[in-house]
Amino acid sequence: WLFLGIFATMVPALDYLEAHAQGIGLNSAMKLYWLTGVLSAGLDNAPTYLTFLAADMGAHGLSLNAPAEVAAFAIQFPGELLAVSLGAVFFGAMTYIGNGPNFMVKSIAEQAKVKVPSFFAYLVRYALPILLPVLALVAWLFFSR
Repeated sequence: WLFLGIFATMVPALDYLEAHAQGIGLNSAMKLYWLTGVLSAGLDNAPTYLTFLAADMGAHGLSLNAPAEVAAFAIQFPGELLAVSLGAVFFGAMTYIGNGPNFMVKSIAEQAKVKVPSFFAYLVRYALPILLPVLALVAWLFFSR
C-alpha cells in the first residue's frame, strides 16, 4: 500500500516536471547520472528513476504518459536513458534506504547474529571510500564525452 500511495501521489509531480523540465538544466548524461544517483541514494530507486525519466523526457518535449514517446525516447536518447537507469540502480547501494531490499538484508543478517554496520558506519566505511570511487569510474567510462 505504501508504494501504491507513493506512485499515486507522484503523478502530479511527474506531470509538473515534464511541463517545466527545460528550466531545470538536465542537459547532459553526466548530470542525469549524478543527480539521479544522489537522489536514489536517499530514496528508493524506483520513484527516483521515474522522476528523472519524466524530467528528461519533458526536456525533450516528450511525455512519460505516451508509450510511443517512451519508445522514441529510448531510441533517440539511449545515453540519457542509460544515465538515469545506472544512476537510479547503482547509487541505491550507497545507503540502506536507497534500495528496498537493503534493509531486508540488514535485518536478516542482524537476526542471524551477523555484525552489520549502522547506517552512518556503512556510509563512512564502505559507501564513500569504496563505492563512490567505483561510481565515479562508471561516470567517467560511460558519460565523459
